[in-house]
Amino acid sequence: MNKRAQAVAQVKLETPRVRITEYRFAPQAETGWHRHGYDYIVVPLTSGRLLLEQPDGSKQSAELRLHQPYARNVGVEHNVINDNAFELAFLEIELLS
Repeated sequence: MNKRAQAVAQVKLETPRVRITEYRFAPQAETGWHRHGYDYIVVPLTSGRLLLEQPDGSKQSAELRLHQPYARNVGVEHNVINDNAFELAFLEIELLS
């Protein structure tokens, strides 16, 4: 099995109440398995498709639309993969308090 490249995460802003991280994914790059410790908002910087691997072994596809945000609650666990032949990027805004 080939190991995927890792998405590149860069914290853009952090305060006691919020952390904003930019994620950039080369084609087929992944975040690796993680569980979200805070409620969060995703703001796509590009349009494209993500593949979400779930803890139960299932996979789900999610379409990102440029500048169309969505929100998720604390506790989400998954591995996020860029399912495109081009770079994909988004901002993740974590609500720390």
